[in-house]
Amino acid sequence: MARLIRVMMSAVPWLIIAGLLWAGLFIKPQPVGQTVQPPVLEQRDYYYGLAVLSGSRRWLAGSNGKIIQIEGDGRASLLAAGLGETLQDIAVWDAQRGVAVGNEGIIVRTADGGKTWQAVADVPKSAVANKLNRVRLGADGLAIATGEMGALLITEDYGATWRRLRPEEDQAWNDIALLPDNKRLIVGEFGRIAISHDAGLTWSDIPSPVDVSLMSVAFRDPQNGLAVGLEGIVLLTADGGQTWRTLATPLHDHLYDIVWDAAHNRWVGAGSLGCWLTVGIDGQAESGRLDAQDLTWHVRAVPEGDILWFIGANVGRWDGQTWSPLGESWQPRALMGLPVNADKKPVDAETKND
Repeated sequence: MARLIRVMMSAVPWLIIAGLLWAGLFIKPQPVGQTVQPPVLEQRDYYYGLAVLSGSRRWLAGSNGKIIQIEGDGRASLLAAGLGETLQDIAVWDAQRGVAVGNEGIIVRTADGGKTWQAVADVPKSAVANKLNRVRLGADGLAIATGEMGALLITEDYGATWRRLRPEEDQAWNDIALLPDNKRLIVGEFGRIAISHDAGLTWSDIPSPVDVSLMSVAFRDPQNGLAVGLEGIVLLTADGGQTWRTLATPLHDHLYDIVWDAAHNRWVGAGSLGCWLTVGIDGQAESGRLDAQDLTWHVRAVPEGDILWFIGANVGRWDGQTWSPLGESWQPRALMGLPVNADKKPVDAETKND
């Protein structure tokens, strides 16, 4: 009897192995419940551009080549993903045609209201660096993109083909203003400003009162404009960009964007640590934080009627009093028990990246 028990016990491991092999070969797992889909707006993503379309639609562009549509009722849907590189800006000519630019010189375009997006071939590139950080549109298919290594690229056929306006150089242009009578004004690293009076064929450098990077420029009319940059720099011109002076403001945080808000007759700026800036036509400046609990960075301020969108480490609307981030995944980090890292991105003019 003892021998029989020993034989049976020695066979137990082999019986277990045989059972596992049989289960692996002949028993097929069956799905239970539904596959969990990640939210369209994910906390890990950053967004760098927003375009407002007719019909209360908006397109967001950002991390991992995502383009997201936000409806008037707040519903979000994914238009494109996996385009290869982070998109740094997006703009639309009309409800059907738009363009987005980003890292590694990527340019994508749509001609069917965002249903499909195609990467543009043969975009001029540098052997050193190719991030495109901004795209500004004109009439009849005109657009100009700015970026690293002196990138200043132009299209006149709704983004189908692109060419250089200036030769490659070891500095970044961060923004461009398209003004009447074929006038163009660009701002960039080290406080550089340049102006063209012939649609970009020839350029003249303009003396700048600062040597820190200028990140954005916006005009309210052909003569009056503002440029903003790192360390809270704000420059003001009243002669179409020929001369600039520093405007004193209560702000010292980095500023990444400035836009003319026609509905409120003011400029509005966005930057690090959740800061906002407003400048009236009289040159009076005010600043503050969107939310004391939400010290994240924003690289775009986009007016839409009576509200402003702020785009960056999160996305939300601001009515001048209340900051409303989109979606549950956009709750302020401090309220979620997560560490607040206000300057995780971007830390300076050249790291607005993913």
